[in-house]
Amino acid sequence: MDEFSFINSIKQHSYKQSSLIKGIGDDAAVIRQPTQDIVCAVDTLVEGVHFSRQTMEPWHIGYRALAANVSDLAAMGASPAFYLVSIVIPKTWSSGEINQIYVGMKQLATKFRMDLIGGDTVSGQELSVSITVIGYVERNKARYRSLAKEGDKVFVTGTLGDSQAGFHILTNPGYYTDEVYYKERHQQPLPRVDFASKTENISRIVFNDISDGIANEANEIAEASKVSLILYEKQLPIKDSYEQFPPKLQHKWKLFGGEDFELLGTVSNKDWNELQIIAKETNTPLKEIGYVDDSQSNIGQVFLHENKQTYRLQKKGYTHLK
Repeated sequence: MDEFSFINSIKQHSYKQSSLIKGIGDDAAVIRQPTQDIVCAVDTLVEGVHFSRQTMEPWHIGYRALAANVSDLAAMGASPAFYLVSIVIPKTWSSGEINQIYVGMKQLATKFRMDLIGGDTVSGQELSVSITVIGYVERNKARYRSLAKEGDKVFVTGTLGDSQAGFHILTNPGYYTDEVYYKERHQQPLPRVDFASKTENISRIVFNDISDGIANEANEIAEASKVSLILYEKQLPIKDSYEQFPPKLQHKWKLFGGEDFELLGTVSNKDWNELQIIAKETNTPLKEIGYVDDSQSNIGQVFLHENKQTYRLQKKGYTHLK
């Protein structure tokens, strides 16, 4: 299949978003949006770095690639609307496998009523998928890491360490409790869009999606807001069957593993009850795990209470170019 035939095979023939004037077919897409703020994000997944055929089918690669980007929009409080895909295709991948990558993306895009509006295809030495997502948020309601204040509650959605547990199961075959659950958490994470987008009536709230580990994301909030975050290890939420894994791996995965694509955040005490109501309405597990402090000597740092001791939680999640 040549490039133009491939583009025609993935082109939408109808649009889900009323603000889309022109999608795939010209040199660029056209969007008309007069009333909301537009939020954009981009992420790239590379074979051998972010995924392998050992642990993911082509369908999973597409789904997860888009999910990682949609999670970034959720962290801004935005609802996803459009996505563009640039893909580098090596000769070792068949047209059928590439098509399945797009099928995986479409599966998640359909859930959030997203339209594919463009991209690029080129040949290369290794498979690389770069996705740009565009979403909307009510004016002046985008959620920034820099808005945490002293006395705020620190919270997290879902459970931690599940994605890395799923990867462990996929690469270490054996008998595991809740095996399917953990595999799906690694291969098919579900971004917390519904939860985040319903917080528009909360005047001030901070979100950061957990892509590189809670230690990394917490430090990003502390640094941006010029505060310190105090977390309690015993309050970090985990699934009951998570304790089947070796203690050292449990500790590592829930703090530094990443790729859970849950939301870590802070909110004022007065808005905590409202946030709990939103969590219940959207069927989102929500747990208070600490608080915000503005001690001048600890600005930009995160501390963990564990086993009656308190120590600084270093920014040691996964980072590229390190």
